[in-house]
Amino acid sequence: MTRFAAPIAEQIWDMKYRFKEADGTPIDVTVEDSWRRIARSLASVEKEPALWEDRFYAALEDFKYLPAGRITAGAGTARSVTLFNCFVMGTIPDNMGGIFEMLKEAALTMQQGGGIGYDFSTIRPKGATVHGVAADASGPLSFMDVWDAMCRTIMSAGSRRGAMMATMRCDHPDIEQFIGAKADSARLRMFNLSVLVTDAFMEAVKADASWDLQFDGKVYHTVQARDLWNRIMRATYDYAEPGVIFIDRINAANNLNYVEQIAATNPCGEQPLPPYGACLLGSINLARLVKAPFDEAAHIEEDELDRLVATAVRMMDNVVDASRFPLEAQFAEARNKRRIGLGVTGLADALLMKGLRYGSEEAAAQTERWLKRIARAAYLASVELAKEKGAFPLFDAEQYLASGNMMQMDEDVRDAIRSHGIRNALLTSIAPTGTISLYAGNVSSGIEPVFAYAYTRKVLQKDGTRTEEEVVDYAVQMWRDLKGDAELPEYFVNAQTLAPLDHVRMQAAAQKWIDSSISKTINCPEDISFEAFKSVYMEAFETCCKGCTTYRPNEVTGSVLSVSEKEEKTPAETPRLAVEAGQGAEVVYMSEPLDRPQALEGQTYKLKWPDSEHAIYLTINDIVVGGHRRPFEIFINSKNMEHYAWTVALTRMISAVFRRGGDVSFVVEELKAVFDPRGGAWMQGKYIPSILAAIGGVIERHLVATGFLEGEGMGLKSDPQAQVVNLDTPRGKACPSCGQYEMRMVEGCMTCASCGHSKCG
Repeated sequence: MTRFAAPIAEQIWDMKYRFKEADGTPIDVTVEDSWRRIARSLASVEKEPALWEDRFYAALEDFKYLPAGRITAGAGTARSVTLFNCFVMGTIPDNMGGIFEMLKEAALTMQQGGGIGYDFSTIRPKGATVHGVAADASGPLSFMDVWDAMCRTIMSAGSRRGAMMATMRCDHPDIEQFIGAKADSARLRMFNLSVLVTDAFMEAVKADASWDLQFDGKVYHTVQARDLWNRIMRATYDYAEPGVIFIDRINAANNLNYVEQIAATNPCGEQPLPPYGACLLGSINLARLVKAPFDEAAHIEEDELDRLVATAVRMMDNVVDASRFPLEAQFAEARNKRRIGLGVTGLADALLMKGLRYGSEEAAAQTERWLKRIARAAYLASVELAKEKGAFPLFDAEQYLASGNMMQMDEDVRDAIRSHGIRNALLTSIAPTGTISLYAGNVSSGIEPVFAYAYTRKVLQKDGTRTEEEVVDYAVQMWRDLKGDAELPEYFVNAQTLAPLDHVRMQAAAQKWIDSSISKTINCPEDISFEAFKSVYMEAFETCCKGCTTYRPNEVTGSVLSVSEKEEKTPAETPRLAVEAGQGAEVVYMSEPLDRPQALEGQTYKLKWPDSEHAIYLTINDIVVGGHRRPFEIFINSKNMEHYAWTVALTRMISAVFRRGGDVSFVVEELKAVFDPRGGAWMQGKYIPSILAAIGGVIERHLVATGFLEGEGMGLKSDPQAQVVNLDTPRGKACPSCGQYEMRMVEGCMTCASCGHSKCG
């Protein structure tokens, strides 16, 4: 039986990827059962399922190939979920009926677990004439608010909320409002935002030329391109959004530019996709492939890498046939192009094992060599699949080989494609791998540097006591195992010590052999000057990156985890990660729900909703842990049978959240944000947008009354699971899933280091 490399790896598997009955009884007894389930499911479409099941299992074994979370959690479960991670929805029509039809399609996609992207450039600007109704248009941002509200109400498959990307062209008349939208921290929280930047705009920026903002052939405003660029830069400098997508470069390099035009990406940016485009993801774990680590002879066997890539490509191609799709248009798009996104994880760890400093010229060159080998092996494997199963339906050899991406391929690969076709139109992508990297033993994520070599994770046990677990990076643990207490070499660098341009160098090296795009965060120090910050984006453009995402901790974005070296070092002299807390307490995650005592104290509240004949009664019972009172369970009852199903569901779900512990104030926040499209009601002089929002208000008043919350709309007052740490540095935001203050920007997405929760879904 496989031994997990770290306790957190087993916990992530159990929470997110282990197949269980509805009551929580495990079906996958071991991780080998999970691998077997995935292998059997993906081999089921083969002519010789047993043969391929064993080969697929061998690729999964020892975490060498890591299918993305949707596949790992959903394959072989018979659940009505999609195995595809990424979707870009259809082009939004510039009319009310079409806009809300797109909203419905988005809801259906997120309901099955897909993250989605939309280009809102197709909606006329605010103030434009709406013919036939004697009114002015409300503009794309008003409809983005509607999408945002819809996304709040939908829990996607598994335990993640839906994630969305919104893009807008740099010449849209409302682009300045789009750029500044995230200045309001409460607005568009379900969206990542990116500006579609054209080559013409970048040339205008360099020349300090004027720039027309236009829609449907009409120029609405003319601005200075450099002023608009500075507004984009200032917004992302201040609050980390919007990102920048170099859209002309994406379309020029696209293998399919002869049959599609791209204007949007998935939520984390690694998959530029056409309307109804879909893509599935998976990663080669480079950290598990290094032979003779930390030795002069350290290397990856290229033949072994080729074989693993070929098996991974076949598995991913089979997902196209094995997966469900929320919409028929998505299925048709996937079937016609058979797009896959094979990437890597553990790159930084693999470089460390070879003695290379992440961000150096040597590390960038090694990265390029590895990714070229993977790209070559993937394309040749797809050619072999085309020989056996046929090329993708829209394949046209002459036009396909003329794309900017294919022009750089080795001639033998181009000849093979010309002679036999290719099964998958696009093959490589580097996606966020935060959770699956933890599951694989805390290897470094994607092509990111190691964030921190070790940190302490607090876990609350069922009896109320706390334990501490050291979470150690995979390469650091291997160093300890091989070298004992020997001090870490100087080439062990992390995200905090890297210069921003070192990040850009690594992204550019990887992008050369990735035919989709890369999800990567360029960490910038808080005190970076604005001019130096802007140079990061210009360098990304000049070195042929397809986009750029940065993160600079500040008062708006919140501080991420910071690394500090303790005076008393660990045996291996390893830097430790300290969670910095400001006012209040540090919330810890509970490993298992607390047992229910025989008797609990509580309070019952009566809620009379104006449109309902019968009142709703809410009973909230509390538990005392460590001398502090916190919510433990809730019961929601009404004589109105129309409410029965959802009140029972709320009772079970909220009680389950309460019993897990941590900062559960997000339950209040989410309920209060729900609006009813039929309208809300005025209660005690306040407009309440829905009956669910009213329930959220009742829960909030109870938490304030019992001392759990500071006050209405405020955070924790006294947390029964907290260890107070009085430090001056702000601790940032709590994870909405587990409550720990361990949110950090990884691969373009806020991700929790403790439980793996990701905003990007």
